[in-house]
Amino acid sequence: MNLRSLFAAAIFAAATAAPAYAQQGLDNPMTRAMMEVYNQELAANPQSYEVYFRRANEYYKFNQYLRALSDVDNAIKYAPAADTEFLYEARFLRAEIYQMLGKHREALDDFAEALKLDPSSFLALYQKANSEYELGMYADAKSDYNRMRAMNPRSAEALTGLARVAVKENNLGLAQQYMDDAVRMMSSDSDIFVRRSSVRRMLGDNTGAVEDLIMAISIDSNSRAIQELANIGNADYPAVITGLSSAISQAPDQPMLYYLRGFIAQAHAHYLSAIDDYRKLVDNNMYNYPGIYGALGECYFRLCDYDRALEYVNQAIGMDPANPEYNTTLSRIRRAMGDNAAALKAVDFALSDAPANRAALTEKGLVLYALGRFDEASGIFGELIMDNPEDAMSYMLQAWTVNDGLGKSRDAVHIYKRMLDALPAESENAKGEHVTSSATLRGFALLFTGDTAGALRWADDLLRDNSDSDGSLNYLAACLYAQAGEADKAMACVDRSLGRGYASLYDWKNNDAGRVSVAPLRKDPRFAQALESYSYLFK
Repeated sequence: MNLRSLFAAAIFAAATAAPAYAQQGLDNPMTRAMMEVYNQELAANPQSYEVYFRRANEYYKFNQYLRALSDVDNAIKYAPAADTEFLYEARFLRAEIYQMLGKHREALDDFAEALKLDPSSFLALYQKANSEYELGMYADAKSDYNRMRAMNPRSAEALTGLARVAVKENNLGLAQQYMDDAVRMMSSDSDIFVRRSSVRRMLGDNTGAVEDLIMAISIDSNSRAIQELANIGNADYPAVITGLSSAISQAPDQPMLYYLRGFIAQAHAHYLSAIDDYRKLVDNNMYNYPGIYGALGECYFRLCDYDRALEYVNQAIGMDPANPEYNTTLSRIRRAMGDNAAALKAVDFALSDAPANRAALTEKGLVLYALGRFDEASGIFGELIMDNPEDAMSYMLQAWTVNDGLGKSRDAVHIYKRMLDALPAESENAKGEHVTSSATLRGFALLFTGDTAGALRWADDLLRDNSDSDGSLNYLAACLYAQAGEADKAMACVDRSLGRGYASLYDWKNNDAGRVSVAPLRKDPRFAQALESYSYLFK
């Protein structure tokens, strides 16, 4: 096993699993230059379908799906009907964009058209079947997966698709059989373990799913497996930590395993556990990567140990001075210490190389708020909303700035209402069920527009619809109940959140941003007592 490549895969997964802290790809100077060339070419020839297509691919690569969709629409519009090879590629790209936007009906139509343009395309048939599956057209999907199997009897994609359909048909034994057959045929292929993991997760076997992902990682540093491991952690944190701990007990000298366990613990606000794993890597010279020091800085910041946070983040910056993530963390620490001038200097440095970095822009808005420069802060949060209308926290931060900073309560209510219009009330979980979504923060918008009953229902539904294995949902509900004046309900959530290990002392004691906080509880003696009872989470 190549430990260095495995560890590199873990680093890659960390970067891709946390896009809020990653430098935006469009900020790359070469990418900016290339996009400028495309702009100039289109200014000279507004019907250049090939240029639209190339620019659409760049936008797609960097998750700018609406921009990519606009460009590929123009590519298809202006392409000559005789250029079937180009139209196949363009239709296929547009279908993939629709998939990413959750528009599976539109994706199905384009995949079907692509298949007409190239009836031998295995990939178009596969994606057509996947779209049919997403739309609940299980008989059609099964038929297409079987067509794929006829074209290639060893197709892991076909067997995985048939297994997923079998789960929907409640034929669980057949689903397991399909995937076991696929693993026997392709036991040296890491992807097949990732596929079986997805089916096992559908079957409710998270333990088996985690085992498969760790096996995939052990074969060839499968980055998708690492990302899926993090995804399972969002739904079943204990299963992932237990699986990684078991793997570590069997292979105690594998730095990648400690990094993964630490990264996932950090992502779920279990900071002392994360610190233990990161320190294991540092103290035993298992790997000398600046991201580990940056992660330690973030963990100590969340535990309000600002001196040690500064020590580690400065070490990371010393190794990688221009990294926007580390300089943004430095800004957070300085802001928490009350040194807003130093915080502004750090975040401006972060933005000098990554002007579109969302985490850095958000931090700059918070620093400007702390400095009393409310108009500028509101402007930054407004730009973040325009760039990503589905980011709930940007609405919350702008409305808070407008309301509390500028004293314009009516304008703040308008922002909350825009947020409610823009964001869906529900999301889909791993089982395909529609559940109340925590990401939309709708309860807070409802509360601050006067619909207290609706806000409380949202919090109740949030806890009913979702499992909370790491305490984060109970923390969010505690914030909502606290802001609504429901102190008893809020305190019950505080106890459950702490009991499940939610250890961001910064959130508990200091964070007030956007009024998504437990601030109203901080004068309640019960709150201080709860923090004291769970002090082992923080030190």
